Amino acid sequence: MGKVTELKETEFTSAVSSGVVLVDFWAPWCGPCRSFLVILDQLAEALPEVKVCKVNVDDCPALAAQFEVQTVPTLVAFKDGQAVRRWVGLHPKAVLLDALQNV
Repeated sequence: MGKVTELKETEFTSAVSSGVVLVDFWAPWCGPCRSFLVILDQLAEALPEVKVCKVNVDDCPALAAQFEVQTVPTLVAFKDGQAVRRWVGLHPKAVLLDALQNV
């Protein structure tokens, strides 16, 4: 069973260093971000080989700045530590599933 993992700045680099990792940069005050949590849970279930994580931009402003997050939600897909794909705003689960299966 997949689950969404909350990341802090101290563990971010090691968390994205291997395999495919989807990181949701979000904020608790963001309505669309909260709505998106259901889709993230579904992605984690559907793609157990993909690590699904979230980063609270209020708690981790340096990470948000490093990845030039100006709007939440912003999703970044990493493969073996390298950012390879990015989505800004809400996207349908089917679009993300297809993209993550082809990373």
